[in-house]
Amino acid sequence: MWLFSRKGFSGFSSSSTAEEVTEGLDGTGLTAIVTGASSGIGTETARVLALHGVHVVMGVRNVAASRDVKETLLKQNPSANVNAMELDLSSMASVKKFVAEFNSSGLPLNILINNAGIMATPFMLSKDNIELQFATNHIGHFLLTNMLLENMKRTARESGKEGRIVNVSSRRHRFSYPEGIRFDRINDEAGYNSLSAYGQSKLANILHANKLARCLKEDGVDITVNSVHPGAIATNLFRHHSFFSSLVNHLGKYVMKNVKQGVLLFNYATEL
Repeated sequence: MWLFSRKGFSGFSSSSTAEEVTEGLDGTGLTAIVTGASSGIGTETARVLALHGVHVVMGVRNVAASRDVKETLLKQNPSANVNAMELDLSSMASVKKFVAEFNSSGLPLNILINNAGIMATPFMLSKDNIELQFATNHIGHFLLTNMLLENMKRTARESGKEGRIVNVSSRRHRFSYPEGIRFDRINDEAGYNSLSAYGQSKLANILHANKLARCLKEDGVDITVNSVHPGAIATNLFRHHSFFSSLVNHLGKYVMKNVKQGVLLFNYATEL
């Protein structure tokens, strides 16, 4: 049970779900990419978008898991238009391959939700020798967004519909390293703190969204960019941190939002 359910001026509360907020909206003809859609809030985002007629492309690292997700979504909504494509955000080669395959499909792109992420992992390097959290949470999405941007600009121009980019960030961006982003010490294992490194990657998400939003506005491009903190959600994101994982398992249903409530803000940001 979510404890904070008082409704605001919008008529919704922190316990409202994405499905409730988007009731009556029609996304027919729109195409969205959702990264990390094989579990958690990524899956729920894909489900709600598809429910309203959006063609959803799930960018997933685990293709086998995505098949089960797709099957479940189609059972719930037989008319859902959902596809899965392999995407490992920790690998720049995988990002480039994903974009090449998506663009070669001829699909337009109206909505990009950069949702995939990892949290508080032990120190590891990505395939490109970048600290894994920074590589996955920021670098991969930064590259993905920039490589898809021309498609989004063209889609917005030809369709006359505003494009939307959503970076899923976290309040943890306030608790990065003392100096913020350690640009010259990203791979410093000796000074590594798993939660500070997570905060660093989330701070980068927000800075990216803010800068890109300004650039697009200055260029007169009809695409908005938002960064979203969905709140404390009971998902498997905490699996690398035993204390928080235990807390979620035992107290999550009392003091945290569930996945359906967590996706609420994504839909405010996209507004179909």
